[in-house]
Amino acid sequence: MPSAFKKALDSGKFVVTSEVAPSKGTNLEKMAHHVELLKDKVDAMNVTDHQSSVMRFPSLGGALLVKENGGEPILQMTCRDRNRLALQADLMFAASRGINNVLCLTGDSVMLGDHKEAKAVFDLDSSQLVAAVRTMERGKDMAGNDLDGAVKFCAGAIVTPEANPIEPQLIKFEKKIEAGAEFIQTQAVYDLDNFKKFMDYARQFDVKVLAGVILLTSAGMARFMNKNVAGVMVPQSLIDEMAAAPKGGALKKGIEIAGRMIAQIKEEKICDGVHIMAIGKEEVVPDIMSAAGLI
Repeated sequence: MPSAFKKALDSGKFVVTSEVAPSKGTNLEKMAHHVELLKDKVDAMNVTDHQSSVMRFPSLGGALLVKENGGEPILQMTCRDRNRLALQADLMFAASRGINNVLCLTGDSVMLGDHKEAKAVFDLDSSQLVAAVRTMERGKDMAGNDLDGAVKFCAGAIVTPEANPIEPQLIKFEKKIEAGAEFIQTQAVYDLDNFKKFMDYARQFDVKVLAGVILLTSAGMARFMNKNVAGVMVPQSLIDEMAAAPKGGALKKGIEIAGRMIAQIKEEKICDGVHIMAIGKEEVVPDIMSAAGLI
C-alpha cells in the first residue's frame, strides 16, 4: 500500500511538508507537541538526522514518535554516520514499523557540528542510498543476497536550485532521479524568478518537486545564511524588508514573507508544493500556512 504522503504526491494537490527536530536528549515533550500541532495541517513531517552534524535523538526514533502520535513521518537518513550495513538495517527496521517515506541525504561535514572529533563514514552518497532502497524493494540487499521480506518506500532526495554554479547540482539531480527518487525537497529558495528557471529544467523529469522555504527570523539570520550556508542566497530586498521591521516584529515579518512566497508558488503553480523549515520555531508553521492562505 502506498503511504499517505505518496498518495498526496500522486493526487495532484499542492503538497505541504514541514520539519520536526529530535531533541538533544530523551525529553521528547517539545517534539511531541510539535507533532500534535502539525499532524492535521501538513501532509508529512520530516524528522531530521543529526542536522548540521549536531548529535540528537535519532531520526528513526523520532519518526516512530511521529507515527505513534498520528502523524505521517518522512525519515531523513544521512550517509555521514553509517555504512551500508547500518543503513540497510535501519531501512528494514523502518519498513517493519510502517515508516514508508525516506529522504536520502549525503550529510553535512562533521566539522559543522558539536562532535568535530567524530569519524565521518560516507560509505554511500545520497544517489547510492536511493538506489539501495530500490534494490531492497526488489528483495535483494546491496551484495545481491536475498531478503526474507522486502521493503517499500516513497523515496526522495534534495537539490539546491540556487547553487552557483548550478551545473553540478543539475548533474546530481539527474543522478538521484535515475536512481529512483520520486520526490525532491529543495534547499531554501528566496529568488522565485531564479527558481522558475530551475523548474523549467526540472519539469522534463517525472518527479515531484517541493520548494524549500526557510523562515527568516531576523536580518542578521539572512546575512548569516548568505555568508555561511552554501546554496542559499537571500536577496538584499528581503534583508532590507526584515531590517525595516519594527522592534520585536522581525518574526512576524518573516512569517509574512514566507507566507507570501508560498502563496505565489501555489498561485503560479511553480512546483508541486513546499517544504517549510521553521528551524527552532516549528510552532509558527501554522501561522506561515495561514499567511499563505493554506489554512
